[in-house]
Amino acid sequence: MERIFLIGYMGCGKSTIGKRLARKLSLSFIDLDAHIQNNYRKTISELFDEKGEEGFRRIEQQALLEVADFEDVLISTGGGAPCFFDNMEVMNRAGVTVYIKAEPEELAARLRASKTVRPILSKKKPEELIPFIREHLAERERYYNKAQIIFPTDHMITKEEIHLTVDAIAERLKNRSR
Repeated sequence: MERIFLIGYMGCGKSTIGKRLARKLSLSFIDLDAHIQNNYRKTISELFDEKGEEGFRRIEQQALLEVADFEDVLISTGGGAPCFFDNMEVMNRAGVTVYIKAEPEELAARLRASKTVRPILSKKKPEELIPFIREHLAERERYYNKAQIIFPTDHMITKEEIHLTVDAIAERLKNRSR
């Protein structure tokens, strides 16, 4: 029985890495945000608008507690999931946590290129993005740094770089279980 939780700031590559890593490790893949959207039949943005951040974080916590009981699974969490309630402790007890780390400039570039709407960034002007990410990431890193594995991912643009990242994380996970 194996459970791996990928955590990190939005845009760090949790879903991209997660899908490939789950396939490589023969695990089921769950994107926590997609899981919530499927259960509520609403987008994360709609849930944020309707319930506010506190209401959304409670929904997210319940979803996390549910999937934390699944077996042979790799779970990609939302960027804020580790930072609320005792979610980080829940994940560390239930399985292996991997912090996918990237610098603010890299995160901003990835988020600009992304087609996904991020409620927390929707009203930010381009020149506000890097300072906002830097400050927000500084607040969240105290939670992210509780991960059992911290893996930096700056320079993950090409398919080859993504493939190398997935292989390197798989190797770290394998070496950890020895």
